[in-house]
Order: sequence, then C-alpha cells, then structure tokens
Amino acid sequence: MIGIGGVSMSALARLLRDGGFRVRGSDACDGETVRALRREGIPVSIGENEAVSGDVVVYTGAVREDHPQLTAARKAGKRLLTRAELLGAVAEEFPHVLSVAGCHGKTSCTCMLAHVFRVAGKPFTSHVGGEDLLLGNYHAAGREYFLTEACEYRRSFLSLKSECAIVLNVDRDHMDCYRDEKDLFDAFRTFAGRAKRAVVNADDPRSRRIPHAVSFGLSNGEIRAERLQSENEKYSFTVTEGGIPLVRVKLNVVGSVFVTDALAAFAAARCYGLTAEEIARGLQSFRGVKRRFEQVGTFRGVPVVCDYAHHPREMSAALRTARSLCGGRVRLVFQPHTYSRTKDLADDFAAVLKEAGDPIVYKTYAAREPFDGEGSAYALVARVPEAVYVQTPEQLRHRLLQSLGKDDLILALGAGDIYRIVKSIL
Repeated sequence: MIGIGGVSMSALARLLRDGGFRVRGSDACDGETVRALRREGIPVSIGENEAVSGDVVVYTGAVREDHPQLTAARKAGKRLLTRAELLGAVAEEFPHVLSVAGCHGKTSCTCMLAHVFRVAGKPFTSHVGGEDLLLGNYHAAGREYFLTEACEYRRSFLSLKSECAIVLNVDRDHMDCYRDEKDLFDAFRTFAGRAKRAVVNADDPRSRRIPHAVSFGLSNGEIRAERLQSENEKYSFTVTEGGIPLVRVKLNVVGSVFVTDALAAFAAARCYGLTAEEIARGLQSFRGVKRRFEQVGTFRGVPVVCDYAHHPREMSAALRTARSLCGGRVRLVFQPHTYSRTKDLADDFAAVLKEAGDPIVYKTYAAREPFDGEGSAYALVARVPEAVYVQTPEQLRHRLLQSLGKDDLILALGAGDIYRIVKSIL
C-alpha cells in the first residue's frame, strides 16, 4: 500500500489485515499513524525506493504517476488498485453499505453513524476519513453493515456500490477534477442514483434536487430538528418525523454544524429499523473527531482549537463557533490546502479572512500539486491587507506572542500539516 499512512489507507490496511491478508506499505514520511501500524504488526517503509512486494499494489490519489514504486509495480505486472477501487471491492463483501458523501461533514456524520450502530448492538464495520476520539478511523464489530465515507475527489465515490447513499451537501470544491459545477452535481446525482435508497439534505439547494427516499433538515425535510437549545455551543433538539416528535437529542460536541450531521445519521439509521431512542443514545455518545473543533492545549494561557476546515464555508462556521465561546478576540491561523482550491475560491477565502480581522496565513499545503504562485498563500494574503504571511513554525510562534490577550482564543484551520505544526509549538 503506497501512502499507507493516510487516514483512509491506514483504516483499509487494518481491515485487510483483520480479514487475513498480509499487508505491508510505504509512506513519504514517518508519523503517528505509521508508528501505530508498525506496533500492530504491519511493516511500513519510509521513502520511495524500497522494492515493492506483494500480489496487489494499492496507491492513493496523492501518489504521482511516475512514483518509483508504482512504476516498478507496473513493470512487474502486479495488479494495481487505487484507494477508491480497493474501498469499492471491500464494500462488496458486506450485505448492507451506508456511504456518507458531501463536501462538508462526511467524517463527523460517519462517526455518528458508527456510534449509533454500536449503541444499538448492530454488527458493523466503519471506515472513516478521520480519527473518532473513541473508535478511531476503523472499528470492526461485525460484517453485516459497512459504514464508510464516500469522497467526491476524482469521482472516487462512484467506485462504491451503496445500499444507502447519504448526501450532506454539494458545494463548489475539487474543481480541478470537474469541468464545472454542473459536472460536480451530476457526479453526486450519479452516486445517489446507484443506491437503493438516498438520504438527502432538504436545506441544501443542490442536494434536495437529488431523487431521494428520505430527507432531513432544519427547515425542510421529513426528519427535522426543532426546539433547538444551546449550552456553551453544545446543542440539544427534538427530532420530528413527518411532523411527529420522536425523541430529544443532546449532542456532546461543540458547534451548530453537527446538528445537520446528526439529522443525516438519524435519517439513515431509521431506514434500518433502529429506534429513535437507540439513535439518540448513540448520538449522545459521540464525543468528536480529532481536528474537528478540537481543543489541543493552551499557548501562554490562551486556549488553542484546531479544525480541519479548508473550505470558506467550513472556515466561516468554525469562526462563528469560536466567537460564541470567546470573551476576547479569535486569533485565526489558516493554512490553505492545495493551490487549485485556493485560486478557484480566492474571493471567498479573502472574504472570510477579512471577517477574521487580523489573520495569520501559513504557507500552502501543496498535497499532490506542483507550485502555482496564483494559488499560493502569499497571493491570498495580498488580497487581505490585514493578514500576515508566515512560513515557518518559529515565525508563527513569534506572531502569536505579539498579539495575544488573556481572554483570546487561537483557532487554527486547515487540512494540511498545520495541526502538527501547532501542536509542536505547544
């Protein structure tokens, strides 16, 4: 498995190992996930040049086509699978597959479903693109239900044969993979159309146009949240089905965005006969995901929260939540993720950064992309006079020290290595 340290790849590695396969892998760098895999008996090499062994070679979308190990595997005539193809093959081994798609919220909703099925005592396996604080990125408790994220990047979710397709939202993202927004929407429609049933967000303008069996939402849909209440940004609400009150749900995670994710999980679980009370208990047992509004520590007495937000809509939601919890200023640190996304959504990113006041922008996390000056963090800062550009942990630490008040909160946003960088500063 080339790129085995990725959150999805490492989950699949564990699943395959538990299924009796001999698994080994490589990754570009060492890290917490790689070390955990080694402790669990899965060998991992670092770098690109070690000889490829095994009958099948799996690689992630981040691996370039001329990667030495991938090239060697081709020459050796080995069977090659993308991560998405492997996930599709794994899903076919389960009688019931529930796939969570959407440009925002996939990880949290999939984790919520895992907690719901766990509390209900259902035999399930979950594969998640993030680290649930209790269940991790992979949890095996049976082989009847497969709960998985379904990513739209490079249309990878079309490799999945889902029994239940959940669509949280459809937003402008990954436009390096799609001709235009219609092409993106058509991919989501195809994903949902291939499933026996679809669960869609009736509040989302695009999602609600997808033919569905069940709909959910705050303002629209068959499954709704009513009588919302918030205590320190942790929400409780009454779930109604067809206008009939079913149960009171109390969430133990911070942020209003989780209400929609919980409704989606509720609607999907109802399709499989789970009671409203079982679902409510499962949702309450969900305590969050790493990098989803996670307080990682303090810096000079100021709370530090990290969030995976890397799209303008996600950033704005995280900023609103932080402000509601903060008695002083929210000191925003943002790391753009990929040059293509930054360039494509530059106006929207700039609007959120201006809203933040005096943000710090860390150099772009390139991921799979070559340098593009127009989509760089430096180019983004040029649009926001109040923003400051930094490119090393030392510069970031220096800037934070210059401007913190005792009642402030540091909010670090991004899907790249900003999480590791911030934790190293702490």
